[in-house]
Amino acid sequence: MQELTDYRVYTLSKSQRALAVAVGGLVVFAAAYLFYRSWIVALLFASAGLWAPRLWRDHLAEQRRQRLRLQFKEALASLTSSLAAGRSVENAFRTLADDLQLIYPDPKTDILREFILIRIRLDNGEPLEPVLRNFSERAGIEDVTNFVDVFATGKRTGGDLVEIIRATAQTIGEKLDIQLEIAVMIAQKKFESRIMMVIPFVFLGFLAATAPDYMAPLYASPMGYVLLTVCLAVLTLCYWFMIRLMAIRI
Repeated sequence: MQELTDYRVYTLSKSQRALAVAVGGLVVFAAAYLFYRSWIVALLFASAGLWAPRLWRDHLAEQRRQRLRLQFKEALASLTSSLAAGRSVENAFRTLADDLQLIYPDPKTDILREFILIRIRLDNGEPLEPVLRNFSERAGIEDVTNFVDVFATGKRTGGDLVEIIRATAQTIGEKLDIQLEIAVMIAQKKFESRIMMVIPFVFLGFLAATAPDYMAPLYASPMGYVLLTVCLAVLTLCYWFMIRLMAIRI
């Protein structure tokens, strides 16, 4: 059996790690040099690039979960249609991969691979509920976990699984639609926040190139370096606050 993917973590390749360290170190080096005008200080700050692979890994993992979340919405819609056509629950899950291939022809698509794996495990005699539970644990997505919990409860209590799945799919679909609308609304604000964070560094570079005498007093005394450090810390705090403010979860 193929290795099961844990969507809560993302493993970077050696080339990805090296690229992340290089890019992260270069960006921090450039920012620090614009502030302190010291190669030594900039090199010390550049060591922060060692954290870049972790940030990039978390970003890629979140992107992959977001794609899986949207793909799961399509899977639920197809599952609802299959159940409405009169298929049993197990057979509906078995044929779901075939339906998804029409939407996602790439065999490496995460949701397609998962439902092919579910079909294989069902054909090997494994019960549906633990198979879905395993998928939800590896996915690390609230919508998938909620669906599996509702499905398991309905199956144990003898409820109308077709209606339960239909209602759950509708609720999850509406939630995802709202998330997409919010993402579109704050996309412009995220872009503006990035521009706002770049402007101080561009301004410093402009002053250093056109009016070096104007900046000279900052580098003539220890108090100037203290002031620069405070400004850099404030900018970092503002950037962190903006990221947290825009990380809206529903």
